[in-house]
Amino acid sequence: MEKIKITQIQSIIDRPKNQRLVMKALGLTRMHKTVEHNATPQILGMVEKVKHLVKVENV
Repeated sequence: MEKIKITQIQSIIDRPKNQRLVMKALGLTRMHKTVEHNATPQILGMVEKVKHLVKVENV
């Protein structure tokens, strides 16, 4: 399965609650933190919701 690396590049302060919850579910809790996930449809959907807050790279 393909992996993706997700890095938080924007703050979640003053963001809607659903975006804050998605970031927490992805494991992103602070600026410039990077996590790796499998590129499943569920994870890609979550990334799509917060694409303006994160940077995504293929691993």
